[in-house]
Amino acid sequence: MLLACVALAALLVGGAALYDSTRADRLAQGIRVGGVDVGGLDVAAAKRLVHDRAVAPRQRTLRVHTRAKTFVLTAAQLRVRADVDDALDSALADSRRGWFGTRVLRDVRSRKVRRSIPLTTRYARGVLPRLVAEIAAFTYVAPVDAAVAPDPGGDGLERVASRVGSRIGTAALHRSLERAVQNRSRPADIHVTSLAVAPKVTAEDLAEKYPAYIVIDRKDHVLRFYENLEPLRSWPIAVGRAGLETPAGLYDIQWKETNPKWRVPNSEWAGDLAGKTIPPGPDNPIKARWMAFNGGAGIHGIDPSAYSSIGTDASHGCVRMRIPDVISLYARAPVGTPVFVA
Repeated sequence: MLLACVALAALLVGGAALYDSTRADRLAQGIRVGGVDVGGLDVAAAKRLVHDRAVAPRQRTLRVHTRAKTFVLTAAQLRVRADVDDALDSALADSRRGWFGTRVLRDVRSRKVRRSIPLTTRYARGVLPRLVAEIAAFTYVAPVDAAVAPDPGGDGLERVASRVGSRIGTAALHRSLERAVQNRSRPADIHVTSLAVAPKVTAEDLAEKYPAYIVIDRKDHVLRFYENLEPLRSWPIAVGRAGLETPAGLYDIQWKETNPKWRVPNSEWAGDLAGKTIPPGPDNPIKARWMAFNGGAGIHGIDPSAYSSIGTDASHGCVRMRIPDVISLYARAPVGTPVFVA
């Protein structure tokens, strides 16, 4: 009787071992890889099933829609792939863990392992950042700052309104693309929304930005001074004569001097004085104040004996003013004040 029991036990153990060996390449019930139920399948069949249901659906074309254009990212460009072999190796190790008798008993009783193994998906490196950068560049609309536009004739200042720009949220778009690649349930069509980009300077900011502004009207021989873009004072002036005209354009006051020296330009009209420095005094035609706005050119006072030149084209390029007038302007116009020569 004992021998019979032993023989029966040996037969059962041998049979169980033989059964288990036939399932060495088979995954346990309850095993899922990348969300796909592969329980009861051999590794080769499981690999085909995981590829068809979890990998292939990710190998798709994505489309990013903007208002003006749709950007297409093809499956060939994405080159989506997954570490299916590594995931199945892990699944098989879980299926074969423990004593073979335990595995056989589990199969006989139809018990499940209940193990879910994630599937790591990979795609072409750099393809998403490049696409996001391309879309960002295409859709970007730069904001326009409010600005001051002097009248070309020297009659006044016009305020040019600001304009709001737009951009896309690059980080949000990148996340949406990544999710669409990793998760096949995510839509393949992504719609981009724009974000407002505020200008740095609005119309309300202009007056504060320009506390002082000078407009030189060469035709009418008038210097107009604006405080916070509102006309405050105007003074008669003399400007450059023919051939030595006061240079037209937009400048700013570069530096200022009280009772300045005259640094004579190296110009033919200066004669023997060319290149010399004349200190304040009777031989210096620059009186009281100096405000440089174009390197060699500047706004300055003149001797009362030369007041008759005011209202004419008489200087060698500078802007001449009567002494009380230039002192008044000097006090109101700091370095950096715009100077528009019309």
